[in-house]
Amino acid sequence: MDWLIDLIGPGHTELASTIVLYSFVIAAGVFLGKLKIGGVSLGVTFVLFVGILMGHFGYIVNPEVLKFIREFGLILFIFSIGLQVGPGFFASFKKGGVTLNALAVLGIVLNVVIVLAIYYIDGNTSISALVGVMSGAVTNTPGLAAAQQAVNNPDDINLMAMGYAAAYPLGVLGIIGAMFLIKAVFRIKTDNEIKAMEALSDDAGHKPNIITIEVTNPLISGKSIIQLHNIIQCEFIISRLVGETGQIIIPTSQTQVRVGDKLMVVIASDDVERFESVVGPEVEMEWELVTPNNVVSRRIVITKTEYDGATLESLRLHTAYKLNATRVNRAGVDLLAAPGLRLQMGDRLTVVGDINDIDRLASRLGNSMKRLNHPNIITIFIGIMFGIILGSINIGFGMKLGLAGGPLVVAILLSRFGYKFKLVTYTSTSASMMLRELGICLFLASVGIGSGAGFAETVFNSTGMWWVIWGFMITFLPLVVVGCIARGVYKINFLSIMGLFAGGYTDPPALAYSTGSTAHDAPAVAYSTVYPLTMFLRVVSAQGLILAFMG
Repeated sequence: MDWLIDLIGPGHTELASTIVLYSFVIAAGVFLGKLKIGGVSLGVTFVLFVGILMGHFGYIVNPEVLKFIREFGLILFIFSIGLQVGPGFFASFKKGGVTLNALAVLGIVLNVVIVLAIYYIDGNTSISALVGVMSGAVTNTPGLAAAQQAVNNPDDINLMAMGYAAAYPLGVLGIIGAMFLIKAVFRIKTDNEIKAMEALSDDAGHKPNIITIEVTNPLISGKSIIQLHNIIQCEFIISRLVGETGQIIIPTSQTQVRVGDKLMVVIASDDVERFESVVGPEVEMEWELVTPNNVVSRRIVITKTEYDGATLESLRLHTAYKLNATRVNRAGVDLLAAPGLRLQMGDRLTVVGDINDIDRLASRLGNSMKRLNHPNIITIFIGIMFGIILGSINIGFGMKLGLAGGPLVVAILLSRFGYKFKLVTYTSTSASMMLRELGICLFLASVGIGSGAGFAETVFNSTGMWWVIWGFMITFLPLVVVGCIARGVYKINFLSIMGLFAGGYTDPPALAYSTGSTAHDAPAVAYSTVYPLTMFLRVVSAQGLILAFMG
């Protein structure tokens, strides 16, 4: 039995003991994190608490091994987060997301202001402890990781972890509590907000609609489709056309429309009224009854790397295949198949035309789901390599992006511009989740085990009590200010405010509560709108505070 004690007992640093310890901490933490209390679970963050508990009972890891696993887990997590948020990072600045992002940034600024106020007023608490408290209060693990990576002193690293662990539980509850307060102050009824959001969704009309239009305007009779685009000046696709002969035509840009023609049009509902005012009214038509058997609609998956970043126009669908592309489904969202739209690996292209032409195009574009299951390892490690190089560059005043900021910036840029360098950034959802969860679990387990030895003595006293109080202030007060401005000034729907709160604090448990309590996806839409920029600024602000006061 001595061998078993040597393997699982405390105080041993052999490789086998280390692997067993990490396996237990991660497995137990993930299991406990799935348990819900009041409808809210802490997720993988429970790995940190299990690691602290094991460290408290004397389990240790060789310091060099601990540091390597912590930093490697951080890099995997941060890089996969960057690839995930990258496509939405630049889009989040477009119209509709500017106000939400501005409010999220205001919340970050207020968090930092409160931290600085506590630091100067109290005078006895180190900035490393306060940054840990702030990261826990806003439930942002990457911020904690970035701050820890910016210092070399193990005591400061452990202090941050303790502050994070002390503030995190009330951080989650504080977000939900702020939702309740805003709801009570403004006397909001959730059912009314859901109805208003559904009405807004119906009118917003950014999703492609498929309608049938009859040409009744004699002034456009004889005009080609390309001329119609110039006249109407909006994006639309005429998928099929049936004329007076009753024959279905797959139109090209040079196809002329005439009075009496019926057009199957794919168009954003925002533009339907403008299209009808120029061309003619919407009519009912059973296209399935008049469409020949050889004319079909199919989805083709882009799985060949050479078309990653290619424009839809470059495929020459009209001239080479006599096909029309109507929509592009990307990550579950339908996009209008505009000629200038750049394709990405994994896009699903809806085309209409002869089945033989569709088969030829499918062969050209790949259309192999099997290929999508292979992760692009080359891109991942090239990105990590350049991320570390970028993170090591002094950007002024002694500041570096470090092992957290560097890979994050490179991942965001690669996800947007990687096609220019022939780097495919597509990763299946399951592969991306595995990479991200593995990285964060390794990181949290390392942080917990490393800081567990002195956790009880440091936290369970008056110091720890103040950390909890300050953490709640950092969580709650900015949300109240932001929520009052969002509702009182900008009249933002409460469902979007809930998503803003969860996304501004990058907190999945709060998002789960929001979507579960409203049975609507509006909180998730607001969450995804502010999440990319918020995640980036959370990492930068936490690391910036450390470098400013300890650099």
